Amino acid sequence: ARTDPERSGPYWEAWNACRGALAESGVMAAAAGRQGPDTATTVRVQAGERGRHGGPRADSKEHLGGSFVVEVDTLDEALAWAERCPSATYASVEVRPFLPMR
Repeated sequence: ARTDPERSGPYWEAWNACRGALAESGVMAAAAGRQGPDTATTVRVQAGERGRHGGPRADSKEHLGGSFVVEVDTLDEALAWAERCPSATYASVEVRPFLPMR
């Protein structure tokens, strides 16, 4: 919908409202959208040699469209914010904690 002339207006309005609510609440630490998977370049190193491939390598119908980093105290708070994301109504929202560095 983000590139469809008839649907992009409501699409971006919904995402801008979501982003605004996160920013206004003070929980948003970072956010970034992603270009479509057709713009991806995948790198793999095999036998010490870098290989480069155009396009996504995962065989999936769903792709990462963007990400928000929110700083909240509980999983329930994170899930409440995820529920407010527009894509929760037509796709999915994945919630994950950061991996602690050792």
